[in-house]
Amino acid sequence: MAISEAEAVVMDVLWREAPRTAEDILAEVGPAQDWQEGTVKSLLNRLLRKKAVHAERDGRRYLYTPRLTREQYVQQESKGLLDRLFGGRVAPLVAHFSEQRKLSKKDIAELRKLLQELDDEQH
Repeated sequence: MAISEAEAVVMDVLWREAPRTAEDILAEVGPAQDWQEGTVKSLLNRLLRKKAVHAERDGRRYLYTPRLTREQYVQQESKGLLDRLFGGRVAPLVAHFSEQRKLSKKDIAELRKLLQELDDEQH
């Protein structure tokens, strides 16, 4: 399921706290995104069609809850990025960031720890 950047903004609100109404979402992100109520409702309808959210009637309004978890979304987006840009391989991604000097000493230490943990699991 492909989620656009705008839809991800809506999902982020729902991942932090759900259920939420369209008005709740608008109040939280509308000013920063320069969105009107119609924009939020259109995004919610797209997410409903994609089955990323569930809507439940509550009087005259709907309460929206995410079906797609943040973890599922991150996994999907990460895999897509790796597949598109690095042939599905992690090593070229890390090499790219190291070549661009985007890795801090803390990042390198965390990568070393992760690699050690992965190595320990395989033995």
